[in-house]
Amino acid sequence: MLPAGSRLTSADEFASVLRRGRRSGRDRLVVHLQIMGHSDEGPRAGLVVSKAVGGSVVRHRVARRLRHLLAPRLATLPRGSRVVVRALPPAAAASSAELGADLDAGLRGALRKLPGGAR
Repeated sequence: MLPAGSRLTSADEFASVLRRGRRSGRDRLVVHLQIMGHSDEGPRAGLVVSKAVGGSVVRHRVARRLRHLLAPRLATLPRGSRVVVRALPPAAAASSAELGADLDAGLRGALRKLPGGAR
């Protein structure tokens, strides 16, 4: 579970990251990353798991796996980071190891696309 202070909660926060953040896509998920330069807060994250991924049981299983994988990776991100992980339909059949590999690759790719490269 993500700690309460590490979660994106408002639709405006999600929309801002999805619109203005850097995107890095993989087979099973897309990572959107935005660095809020003026922010002193720690990294915050949110998930988007739509009905295209599957029924409610499948969506919740994918979301639980992604939350579990994302929590320790937040500490590696720069302060003021906002991350949205959007699951794609192939995530439904993926193992946790596959989702973790895609998440790592997506975070690396998004960090590379930021001004100034990997931080």
